[in-house]
Amino acid sequence: MAVSDSEALCPYRLVLEHVTSRWGVLVLIQLLDRPYRFSELRRAIGTYGSRGVSEKMLTQTLQTLERDGLVHRDARPVIPPRVDYSLTDLGREAAEQVRSLAQWTHRRMDDVEKARRGYDEARAAS
Repeated sequence: MAVSDSEALCPYRLVLEHVTSRWGVLVLIQLLDRPYRFSELRRAIGTYGSRGVSEKMLTQTLQTLERDGLVHRDARPVIPPRVDYSLTDLGREAAEQVRSLAQWTHRRMDDVEKARRGYDEARAAS
């Protein structure tokens, strides 16, 4: 796989984008609880919003997080095939950080909404 110019210059930014992407955050937080099969992970993540994650987007997110060393893919040669996804030690560390930010956001949402209203009212008055 070729390395892009931006990845070569700022590799940490790319990882930060993966960890903090819309679906990356939800995958990491969900996998903190336990390993998941693909379909159950997709259903669990779908509970976070009005529109769930597509199969294609979840596949891409899992592959990206696996490449970064955050997610482990365990494919078992059974019939029917079984694939479980779990966090690596590195992934658990990242997921705990992301979860802290998500919890802070939840706790401070009233303050954010108040700030937004103040901003919007000031803009409308000018």
